[in-house]
Amino acid sequence: MLICMSSKNQHPEGESLFSSARDMSREPLAARMRPQTIDDFVGQDHILGEGRLLRRAIQADRLSSLIFAGPPGTGKTTLARVIANTTAANFVSVNAVLSGVKEIREAVDKAKSDRDLYDRRTILFVDEVHRWNKAQQDALLPWVENGTIILIGATTENPFFEVNSALVSRSRVFQLKALDSDDLRRIARRALSDPLRGYGRYKITLTGDALSHLIDVADGDARSLLGAIELAVETTPGRFPPPPDEEIVIDLATAEESIQRRAVLYDKEGDYHYDTISAFIKSLRGSDPDAALYWMARMIRAGEDPHFLFRRMIILASEDVGLADPQALVVVESAARAFDRVGMPEGQFHLTQAAVYLSTCPKSNSSMGYFDALAAVDREGFQDVPSHLKDANRDKEGFGHGEGYMYPHAYRDHWVAQAYLPARMRGRVFYMPGNTGYEAGIHDGVLRRREAQLEAVLETPEEVLTYSPRAGGSDEWLARAGSGRGRALEAIRDTIFACAHIRRHDRVLAADSGSGLLVWEALRKAPEGGVWAVLPKKRDCDIVSSYIESLPEIERPVVIHGELCENGIKQANGENAALEGLPPFDALIGRNLLTRSAGQAGIIRGCMGLLAPGGRLVLAETVPSLGTRFFTAADTSALPAALREKLLAAEEELYLCAENDTLTWGPAALEKAAAEAGLAGTRLTCEYYDEQRLVSPQNITAWFGSLFSAPEESSQKQAPSGYAALLRSRLDASGLETLKAWLQSAVRGKTLAWKSCVAFLTGTRGGE
Repeated sequence: MLICMSSKNQHPEGESLFSSARDMSREPLAARMRPQTIDDFVGQDHILGEGRLLRRAIQADRLSSLIFAGPPGTGKTTLARVIANTTAANFVSVNAVLSGVKEIREAVDKAKSDRDLYDRRTILFVDEVHRWNKAQQDALLPWVENGTIILIGATTENPFFEVNSALVSRSRVFQLKALDSDDLRRIARRALSDPLRGYGRYKITLTGDALSHLIDVADGDARSLLGAIELAVETTPGRFPPPPDEEIVIDLATAEESIQRRAVLYDKEGDYHYDTISAFIKSLRGSDPDAALYWMARMIRAGEDPHFLFRRMIILASEDVGLADPQALVVVESAARAFDRVGMPEGQFHLTQAAVYLSTCPKSNSSMGYFDALAAVDREGFQDVPSHLKDANRDKEGFGHGEGYMYPHAYRDHWVAQAYLPARMRGRVFYMPGNTGYEAGIHDGVLRRREAQLEAVLETPEEVLTYSPRAGGSDEWLARAGSGRGRALEAIRDTIFACAHIRRHDRVLAADSGSGLLVWEALRKAPEGGVWAVLPKKRDCDIVSSYIESLPEIERPVVIHGELCENGIKQANGENAALEGLPPFDALIGRNLLTRSAGQAGIIRGCMGLLAPGGRLVLAETVPSLGTRFFTAADTSALPAALREKLLAAEEELYLCAENDTLTWGPAALEKAAAEAGLAGTRLTCEYYDEQRLVSPQNITAWFGSLFSAPEESSQKQAPSGYAALLRSRLDASGLETLKAWLQSAVRGKTLAWKSCVAFLTGTRGGE
């Protein structure tokens, strides 16, 4: 496979504040190829994709203080260049290695002058901001806090550890990830085809396997890739630039020479050190020998001290293996001693033996019981030693110390039940043996002795000194308050978001049947992404819109008055302005979108059309047929027995009748609809929620309203509801009058114990 690059008719990009009048050809290729606009930027879709918060903020020139964190070569400085070319603010760039408090003061003085004289903002870009010491960072803090300076910091370290916490708390932190192979391939092609900044004016042929090798070894670092391409192009002909008709061919051998063994990103004092050792320890704890060997090899290759690795493995042998395999500590300690005698490189065998043993042996963290005991000591203070455990050699005669102590070896099996904890702590459990390895063998014995010991030493409970009679009225009020509708809704919302796995940078569409239950939580979950809300009722749209007025304009959700349908979103007013430019969504969450609709498969299909490939769909749907029946929950004892039986039979038919699709469907129908729509990875679970439901006059009207008017009036004003239509066909005039009187006197305003069934449907849109 060959990739041939030739000259194209391209125009120069505009100069940025990062560039100068010097000849660009003297700059390294990586510097020349830096994107100038946000559309030229490659990668980092999780923060710069269409509809994401950061992209919107850059395009609107409404930036607040930012910190970009990520590995080298991922575009942190390039993103600052893009902002410099986009913003109308004064843009000042400094490098933390070369500047100090003096430069900060000069920048602040200039910023204050521009603000006071020209009402112009100042953005200060600080590359390698973690290099500033605390005093230097503190010098900037007041001016960031009062808005004189908008800070943009770039760092390869974890900003939460290496940057002043006060600065971090006043900034949005965006994490840039290593570029993937497709991103690097686009960057390579652009460099070879651009005639002004790259090599487009030369005839260059780069073989497919050579490009794949360069991308593989670059390991997500665009700067490393461009540096290798530059070296390969400018050294292959023997002289550069070549004659106009001479072709430059970069094959695999040339590529291997231009980019040697990849540099392992690792700093023994920095963030990558802690991240890598964390991955190593978690792989050992998780019993994955392959991952453990990989992370250990990566650290050894980067120059990590093997004694540090042995130290961490010795800790893990007790912390995470413990008595599940008492030999683990012996093996690791022996390997460490052997390493000290042998050294490198042969000592790598001892490192390997220790790591493989730890990752394959049974695990137990029962030793953590010590820290529970330590917490009890700190929390509960000094507890006197039981008298029978005290030293009898000094105070036996005067105070009776040691009296009553039973010597275990004098008893069968060398054990006897007696108290060893202070009186106030009897019954406390700190050590719980595991069920694997060596501990599995001692598990039952420990528990049996503990149970026998507790049974033998339990004393009469302490005297109860207070008593309050239970008041029926207050109990009823507490029951009502403790199981209200709000708590059930919160539980439903929490389950939706637990299933959705929303990331901070996701684009979320929240389709709610109420007044924004899902919208506000989505804003909290995806502060760097974007939120769109679809609400079917105008009143709910007005409520949400009034609340979001208090948010900064760039952070407000987009509110659409409409509902989801087979074609996506149908706006209530028929206009499409709010639907223009909708991005593909990473997550679509909804509540009761399908409950009152017979075309469930079509709506699910419409939801999928709004999702990006791999996007997640989570719907919570109340299942009427599995919930409480009204006449079952209400107290019907005052009604005649014959009438009561008719009501119960009619209601059961209402929820089971095949003609009434909006009430009779169940989880199986929902699964079928999801399958018809092509939803991938479908999962359906049902949860039941108990609440106390108040029957309001509005409920009576909604359910039975047409019973209280003449049939001809009912047909003119509204279609009869399911209850009313069915009961009219089943009851005579006398029965209807009795029912209406009972509804008004015995039910309206009463609270009913109600159980609701909610089906949670989750799935994803397949890739394309």
